[in-house]
Amino acid sequence: MRCTSLKHWALYSAPLLLILAALWLGFDTERDAALFFKDFRAAHAGLTMFMKFVTDWCNPLFYLVYAGMLLTAWRTGNRERLRFVLVVLVVQGLVAGLAVHFTKYLIGRPRPGQGHWYEPLSGRAAQEALPSGHTAEYTGWTLPLALRLSRAALTVLLGLSLGLVGFSRIYLGWHHPTDVFFGWLLSSVGGFAAVIIADSSLFRRS
Repeated sequence: MRCTSLKHWALYSAPLLLILAALWLGFDTERDAALFFKDFRAAHAGLTMFMKFVTDWCNPLFYLVYAGMLLTAWRTGNRERLRFVLVVLVVQGLVAGLAVHFTKYLIGRPRPGQGHWYEPLSGRAAQEALPSGHTAEYTGWTLPLALRLSRAALTVLLGLSLGLVGFSRIYLGWHHPTDVFFGWLLSSVGGFAAVIIADSSLFRRS
């Protein structure tokens, strides 16, 4: 694994990890954080509306980005870009589409304000907090771009946007900080896997 990739991963991840660290240090428990943001949302309607916009449209934006990359690569005959996009789509489907939702279903952690008891295999959305699917999906879209392009400014921008997306899930009361952390962690593995596979000889024609 290239040292450059690790540096960009650290730079990309730093905003989100700093936000999570501040929440863990600032509140005694994650329940205290949830109660604080519940009251804060009620008193700050404008900010709450903005956070809802972020959480609703963060991932659809990258549907358009990757669709544009796929179309451009196909029309120009850029096989390397086409391969990269297709690998990201497959890994994203396996990690964010299957692994995350299976883990949510298997663990059954209650969302903030939905009780204290875990209910594995319940199938209820209120018991599917861990890990954060939004965070996992967004990491799955953006981390491969940061690692592949290796441009510091872009990496920082994508990292800041990830921090905002992860925080929006906590602010809106959909997830605990640990849910967001494990969503990021799971898809970080997927992001590295996508870049490594895209750059390797695996599935290439000889």
